[in-house]
Amino acid sequence: MKESIKKKIEDIKIDGSESILSALKKMDQTYRRLLLVFEGGIFINVLSIGDIQRAIIRNQSLETPVREILRQETRIAHTGQSYYEIKNLMLKYRAECMPVVNDSQQLQDVYFWEDVFTEQEKPVKTELNLPVVIMAGGRGTRMKPLTNVIPKPLIPLGEKTIIEEIMDRFLPYECTNFFLSVNYKADTIKHYFKQIEHPYNISYFQEDKPLGTAGSLHLLKNEINTPFFVTNCDIIIEEDYAEIYNYHKENHNELTVVAALKHYPIPYGTIETGDNGLLKKLSEKPELTFKINSGMYILEPNLLKEIPEDKFFHITQLIENIIKRHGKVGVFPVSKGSWKDIGNWNEYLQKIK
Repeated sequence: MKESIKKKIEDIKIDGSESILSALKKMDQTYRRLLLVFEGGIFINVLSIGDIQRAIIRNQSLETPVREILRQETRIAHTGQSYYEIKNLMLKYRAECMPVVNDSQQLQDVYFWEDVFTEQEKPVKTELNLPVVIMAGGRGTRMKPLTNVIPKPLIPLGEKTIIEEIMDRFLPYECTNFFLSVNYKADTIKHYFKQIEHPYNISYFQEDKPLGTAGSLHLLKNEINTPFFVTNCDIIIEEDYAEIYNYHKENHNELTVVAALKHYPIPYGTIETGDNGLLKKLSEKPELTFKINSGMYILEPNLLKEIPEDKFFHITQLIENIIKRHGKVGVFPVSKGSWKDIGNWNEYLQKIK
């Protein structure tokens, strides 16, 4: 393999014996959602974020070697194909990168999207055309004293506001109808959107008093009759929203929670014992991983009828009620790096650097 090719793939190269957790971390570090898997220096397959998410949904351990979760068939190109054929293949399947192998299945080259397409040729997203509800009525206490003056949804993030950054991520999926739940400094939010040009179709629904993370949704029971997204106004999810929705529909979920994987290293050796205190396992500085509620959901419209009117009600209470009546609540995992909680100062300051 040419030295130039080796340099191109070094950041996205992973050995098949490495764990799912290692692959997730590498994807976050390189801002890629696809890795090239090798065994003994020989290219064997492509590992996508979708492969990892499906493995986690199947409840496979994060310590599982990535070779065990690879697909049998993966779209790759061959040296006999022309540059234009490879370009069309990438465009057709919205491939972030395309490995090129010879007749002996040896990796000869790899094309990255940014090397082949211009900024104007971004891959077309799946059209969802679903309503999006943004819970924008909170007081933003974690961001005081700034939120004493500016409502949290309007805090600047680059050249736009937090809420515009959230809304912009839905636009490629033809999700242009936004319902904003407002309360604290509601007039300021409405005035802001009146003063700027924007591509959003915005409807406001206002709670007269704080109603929790889901209480105000009862105001929409005659407004929405399709599945819809719900998101907090202080989180950004960098993910394929169509994949989340596909999971929701294929599993016939009434509600799907988007969960971020957060890793917590333990700075000590841990001990597991059995009967009579006999040592079973000794782990040196292990790392624990938890699924964290990210603050984004997909709901079926029938759930709006289950939200009590004019009562303080959290979305966690709705989830508990669905489970009690044996309804289906699904959990779609995203990596730590795909979830930005910008409703606190530390995360916000990192995001604006």
